[in-house]
Amino acid sequence: MENHHHEEPFRINSPEFDILNKKLERRNFLVKTSLGLGALAIGSLFGAQKLLGSGAAATSEGAASLEEKVLKALPHIAPKAKRVVYLFMAGGPSQFETFDYKPKLVSMAGQNLPDSVRKGQRLTGMSANQSSLPVVPSIYGFNQHGKSGTWVSELMPYTAKVVDELCMIKSIYSEAINHDPAITFFQTGNQLPGRPSIGSWVSYGLGTDNQNLPSFIVLVSKNGSKDQPLYARLWGNGFLPSKHQGVQFRSGKDPVLFLNNPEGYDGADRKEMLDYLAKLNQLQNEPYGDPEVDARIAQYEMAFRMQTSVPEVMDTAGEPDEIFELYGPDSRDSGTYAANCILARKLLEKDVKFVQLYHQGWDNHGGLPKGIAHQCKNTDQATAALIMDLKRRGLLDDTLVVWGGEFGRTVYSQGKLTAEDYGRDHHPRCFTMWMAGAGVKPGISFGETDDFSYNILKDPVHVHDFQATLMHLMGVDHEQLTYKFQGRRFRLTDVHGHVVKSILT
Repeated sequence: MENHHHEEPFRINSPEFDILNKKLERRNFLVKTSLGLGALAIGSLFGAQKLLGSGAAATSEGAASLEEKVLKALPHIAPKAKRVVYLFMAGGPSQFETFDYKPKLVSMAGQNLPDSVRKGQRLTGMSANQSSLPVVPSIYGFNQHGKSGTWVSELMPYTAKVVDELCMIKSIYSEAINHDPAITFFQTGNQLPGRPSIGSWVSYGLGTDNQNLPSFIVLVSKNGSKDQPLYARLWGNGFLPSKHQGVQFRSGKDPVLFLNNPEGYDGADRKEMLDYLAKLNQLQNEPYGDPEVDARIAQYEMAFRMQTSVPEVMDTAGEPDEIFELYGPDSRDSGTYAANCILARKLLEKDVKFVQLYHQGWDNHGGLPKGIAHQCKNTDQATAALIMDLKRRGLLDDTLVVWGGEFGRTVYSQGKLTAEDYGRDHHPRCFTMWMAGAGVKPGISFGETDDFSYNILKDPVHVHDFQATLMHLMGVDHEQLTYKFQGRRFRLTDVHGHVVKSILT
């Protein structure tokens, strides 16, 4: 979808003011060409794709100044990561059944959560009226793995094999306690919809290294439970130019909607049509200087190039059997999480800047033992395989891999507690994520929670801190990458966020 937040230029439509109008048009021409020549000069020094926002990335309130373009054209920090793959586990995975081992809970099973632990923190409407909040330990075992001795649940035997590559962060926290605001917060830096997504900020800030594919691509597992919906705005561009929105690749014969030629058209017809369309758009653009027209032209041209590049990258038939065995049996089934992990690796090989995989189904309010076991089975092998595959291809050194959801789960059981069954409610005050690859220390656990995984004891990491750290690894100072919209300069982290330097190499 395209945004139309620009303002019409001042123009007086009457014969008496023709001379004035011509002066205004002349002024507009001089401004545009001066900026354009400056941009070309800078482009010759730094490369066209490093001009963040060249052409279509001008602000919605007029073309960005040359100084702003140069500021954004240079990496603020020496980048460690060239690309990101973000494995988003939508629904909120339980830290108790995955990575945050709490053995002392066994002796407290069934007892009410102490007030001294809860400290009056709010509950969701789903468990606020329970007569008690009984503590429930995980029924699954934990073991230490790797040289790092990292504790991992028996539900994740494959991830356990790669723990020495992971930087486990056990002290992530958020203010959002319900799914929609929580996932929106992680993806856009704000709980309310409408802001640009994190992938769009990366695209806007760093441009692209592949002219034939979008810089921000989204994949959604077809084998994830649809307990919580996903919205396209989670990978939307917000008020940034529309060329920076995430493009969803789907399984099936039409991986990108409306990309294929209509019936009866061939490539030559399509190219001729696009050439004429570009001329019409340029005619519209000349008197107004609307950056969204530039974005529209660029999107049509990209779509034409993608007609060749997308089928090539989506075709996994040429992958050797060994790859499918590595990623697991589901990897031969297009659209599954495992198949999407293979596709993500191929996109990263093509230098796509930001690849995001969404896997739904982690919202286990009831029947958690069975539900989370199913989710881990669907994702564990392929996640570990992606780490191993990237490493042996030499890509992990400059690729950042992120795994996590929008919040964690409560130590107490939601609903009826039995010896073999229980549920857990939302818990934003502490939960676990991990990073791997470019620029992060491997084989460490950072942050510490209390015996109930209810409060953070050491090294808290807020959502904005996580976002600031990701941008830092990409070579971007999160405080400097801004976009002026409706009179205010916005950024991904709003007015918050600190880089977590202790986890960086």
